[in-house]
Amino acid sequence: MTRFAVPGRIGVSAHTASVWRTATLAGIRRETPRVSTFRFAVPGWPGHVPGQHLMLRLVAEDGYVAQRHYSIASAPDDSGDGHVELTLDHVEDGEVSGWFHTVARPGDRIEVRGPLSGFFAWPGDRPALLVGAGSGVVPLMSMVRHHRARGLSVPLRLLVSARGPAELIYAREFGAETTPVFTRSAPEGEAVGRMTAAHLAPVMAERPAGGWEAYVCGSSSFAEHASRLLVAAGQPVERIRIERFG
Repeated sequence: MTRFAVPGRIGVSAHTASVWRTATLAGIRRETPRVSTFRFAVPGWPGHVPGQHLMLRLVAEDGYVAQRHYSIASAPDDSGDGHVELTLDHVEDGEVSGWFHTVARPGDRIEVRGPLSGFFAWPGDRPALLVGAGSGVVPLMSMVRHHRARGLSVPLRLLVSARGPAELIYAREFGAETTPVFTRSAPEGEAVGRMTAAHLAPVMAERPAGGWEAYVCGSSSFAEHASRLLVAAGQPVERIRIERFG
């Protein structure tokens, strides 16, 4: 595995997303056997809108640089402390995710730049129907947390697909707004299989005045599948925002 060096301190511009900032790993929280959340303190972080992501940079001892885009999992931090959370799957042979899951320890420093992209952002100003699979739930969880932290009254619903209960990221945090769909194994009495029109029907039936703004995040195949289900259920194409990976 590539060994990454701790970066030196860099200059900070408090209100732009174009500069690299030093982020210090403040804590690690296990979510599933293969997924953990990494909490960073980022001095000068300008804040983000749920659904945005950042770019992360690691520099190896030989000067090799690895950069990755990661969705932000935490709700916007209004405390001024500049904390940001990333939830990372341990990808097989992944040099960056592998470093985080096997080498990184609290106190380590990395470099981050952002927040980036506004297309997938949800500021909490419109009803939101969130549909995700696997680690695609990460930016959607930022939206759920923002909804709760601000006590927003605007409707929000989350449909999340996972292979089984043990792979359901953030399972301990989900509430009445969330419907889990299990594709490989499920608790006794629950169906197993891909997301279908039947899963969407209840949330489409309770569509608020003005309709939903739909946010879909997951692998390319899941994003295509979920988008087709939404369109077939009557969701306008122009009101479906997609973020995919892989």
